Amino acid sequence: MNLFGILIGLVTLLIIGLGFPLVIRGERYLGYLWWPYMMGLGFLIVFASLFISSDWLSVVVGVLGATFVWGSTELKEQAVRAELGWFPFNPASRKIKPPFEEIIRKWKAPHL
Repeated sequence: MNLFGILIGLVTLLIIGLGFPLVIRGERYLGYLWWPYMMGLGFLIVFASLFISSDWLSVVVGVLGATFVWGSTELKEQAVRAELGWFPFNPASRKIKPPFEEIIRKWKAPHL
């Protein structure tokens, strides 16, 4: 019996489940303008998974990177949810500003 698929499914569920608090807290303390950095980190992690020889570790690292990419697309939506009162709102004046903030403001935030 091969349990690899079931174990990968459970680990994937756990990693994706941890992605939700990452998005919620990331938007609350950093703001949605950090999305390019989060997306870049996710793509770097996915790229790194290509060079891991262990199947198990490669899949886990790839799912972690994909969760970061997904999370970067959710930051803007999370900001809207916080403004609607669905989640605790933290004003922009209290958030940590990203490097190159003025350039990032001109870009359209991605969403799936």
